[in-house]
Amino acid sequence: MNNSQYSKGNQEKGLTPITSPWMHDIMNHPKVVDELFKRFGSPLNILHPASFAKNCTRFKEVFQNHDIKFGIFYARKANKAKAFVKQAFIENIGVDTASERELLQSLQLGGDGDHLVLTSAIKTKEQVKTALQNNVPIVLDNDDECVLVNDLAEKNNCKARVAFRLSGFYVNKKKLYSRFGFDIDDIEEYLMKHVGKDKKYNNFKVEGLHFHLDGYSTRQRSEALLHCISLIQKLRENDFSFRFIDMGGGILINYLKHKEEWLNFDVRLKESLKGKISPITFNNNGLGYRFEDGIIKGDRKTYPYFNEINSDKFLEEILKYSDQNGSSVASLLQKENIEIRIEPGRSLVNQSGITMARVVHRKKDAKGQWLIGLEMNMSQMMSSSADFMLDPFVMYANLDQDKTEEKLVDVYFTGAYCLERDVLLKRKVTLPKLPEIGDVVVFVNTAGYMMHFFETQAHLFELAPNLVYTETSKPLKFADFKLDTDN
Repeated sequence: MNNSQYSKGNQEKGLTPITSPWMHDIMNHPKVVDELFKRFGSPLNILHPASFAKNCTRFKEVFQNHDIKFGIFYARKANKAKAFVKQAFIENIGVDTASERELLQSLQLGGDGDHLVLTSAIKTKEQVKTALQNNVPIVLDNDDECVLVNDLAEKNNCKARVAFRLSGFYVNKKKLYSRFGFDIDDIEEYLMKHVGKDKKYNNFKVEGLHFHLDGYSTRQRSEALLHCISLIQKLRENDFSFRFIDMGGGILINYLKHKEEWLNFDVRLKESLKGKISPITFNNNGLGYRFEDGIIKGDRKTYPYFNEINSDKFLEEILKYSDQNGSSVASLLQKENIEIRIEPGRSLVNQSGITMARVVHRKKDAKGQWLIGLEMNMSQMMSSSADFMLDPFVMYANLDQDKTEEKLVDVYFTGAYCLERDVLLKRKVTLPKLPEIGDVVVFVNTAGYMMHFFETQAHLFELAPNLVYTETSKPLKFADFKLDTDN
């Protein structure tokens, strides 16, 4: 791969991703990339803990500016790499674990009871035992969990550090539904009746309240915090002592450089479904929209990739929200001496990872569409929403920039699973020329819920190697990359 040049797909009418200098540094060193593929195979996940650290600092500064107690717990489920857990402990923040293996591994990597929390949706005896033995707080979701944790705490002759997960908050007089947690309408009576000395659950050390809201509304989170603060005020009068409220994650990030591109894509997607322009997605997939009875129906089922209120601004908006008396959430937390906790996943690994894969073949299908087969599969870069909406980059072995206009080609990237739906991006991507076998396609900002959340080993394929890039030398060298297991 000599004289490589790289180009973003969709130079016009695209969705241009925000990128970081380290990503371009890698794409500017094709010989090193070639060495990485020869040594570790395709695809490759490249991780950048330094970006994780920057995101950490941004959140810390928001809390510090409001002079309130805070705790940050990295949502481990966003990415399975050990490197981010290690970086979390370096930054003196915690880790939110949601399985026994996540908990055990985080303990092995240096976590302790003050830097870990167990929030699993399904809690087994083994998970709870491990948490109790290591003094890790457990977030309780339902009465059966209370029975399990209380009984195991009694058998282990210890007090279980617990928080109660709540749901059913009211916003605009409408009750928010969630399948998780105790109903806000019932929790006060439940705690008063069942939790405490000489009561059913007498082996709890109650430390906090917890919630995690679906969607990305700052107002809903602020209102939920106000509900929790009010509940804590009432319960303190009855000998309950709460130290913290944990508002979970769901902190929006911004993936895209240009708002106009995001809005224009939505318009063009609808126009393509109406047949007014040629399809811009594979088989004219509506990504949630559908064209019926002469009109567009439904909603686009993708992550909101462009957000002006994101990351630290998102958090700031929540804390500045005022109740009906004009008191901000931040001021009430400060007044009541309550620690506010967050469990960010995506927003902590923002700009912290890329996924790279080699081109294996090119073919035209029966519709005349170019399909570019990559040495990877859909599970190795799979979104929980309808599509991953960032333009990829292609590292060409040979690219004559002066002749690209006459060679423009529309392509779709396909994967290795024997499924018709293994199309890696549903959007059509226009490239300056048809990639050649061995060229490299780079998908940026994939660390959050893309690399690992749905990763499978169907066909007995190996899982993608995770390489940690530490920028230890200039120019970039092969030695700057270490396997996550070695790091």
